[in-house]
Parts: sequence; C-alpha cells; structure tokens
Amino acid sequence: MLPPGDRKLTFKWEYRDRDLLARGEGRALIAPPDSVRLDFAVAGGMGSGHAWLFRDTVVSGGGGERIKRYLPSPVLLWAALGRFVVPATDTTVRMDNDTLRADLSTNGGDAAKSNVWRVAFADARLVGLERLSAGRVRETVVRRKNDDIRFDNPSAGRSLTLTHVRSDTVATIDPELWHH
Repeated sequence: MLPPGDRKLTFKWEYRDRDLLARGEGRALIAPPDSVRLDFAVAGGMGSGHAWLFRDTVVSGGGGERIKRYLPSPVLLWAALGRFVVPATDTTVRMDNDTLRADLSTNGGDAAKSNVWRVAFADARLVGLERLSAGRVRETVVRRKNDDIRFDNPSAGRSLTLTHVRSDTVATIDPELWHH
C-alpha cells in the first residue's frame, strides 16, 4: 500500500522505442490509496501531456490517447510507486538473502492463459515486478534504492526511465487537476 498523505514526485524521464527517443521532465501527484496524475513535458518545449491512473485504469489527458502508448500497464505504474495489487490464484514464495521473491499466477494456473507476476521486496520495500506470459518476460519495473525507476517492455522494444529528482509531501492537491 502507499503511505498516507498526498505527495508530489518530480523526475526527469527518458523514453525509448525502436523509432523514438524522447526526454523531459515530469511530476506525479499521488493521492492514496488509488489516484495519481502524471504530467510530462518534452525537453525543448516540444510538447507535453498528462494522464490519470485511477485504480486499474489509465485515462489520457493532454497529448491524446497516444500518451497511453508510452506508459506501462497500470499494475507496473502502481508498482513503480510502491503499491502492488494483482488478482492471484496461485503463489510461490522464496527468500533470496535479504530479498523476498514471490511468483503469483492468474487465471487459475492455465499456462496458455495465465500471467505470472514475479515480485521482489527488499527491506519491506517493493523493488521489482515482472509480468511473464507463456514463460517469457513481457514487461518489468525496477525501483532502485535512489528511487530511480526503469520500465521495460522487451517484446515491444520500449523502455521508460524516471530519474528521481525530489519527493515532497503536499497539503492538498488542487481538485481541478483531477478533471479530464
């Protein structure tokens, strides 16, 4: 779960895919337990966009529907912020030194239809999540100790890196920022 209280994360970002490299600055306004607004500005004034994450749904704002293409799945976005929620039906857990690792299967363990979420916690902190399908890694998020975050989607050749700049507690988030 996310810690209580509204927060603002400020970051630099870099997105890469087979056809595009883009960089800029951004922020995440986090209202626990289940709402986030993400704002992205492309370096050099080349554009901007925003999206909201409400529970398990991403809603595009400025930048149109294309901004969803650049973002990872809602489960990975939440994991990047430290929240982990998946519907699991079968779980395997193991300790690896100081890291707790768990594989959670969905869809009743039917390998052809199942996703496996491989999650890792170190010092009670979510540090990584992978989604496997048909035995292959489809997407990942890694949370580093310095709060930098890296998303990868190997099959699509996409990555998004968020370099942590600052974390602030905010008294309240302007209600107008939640409208789309």
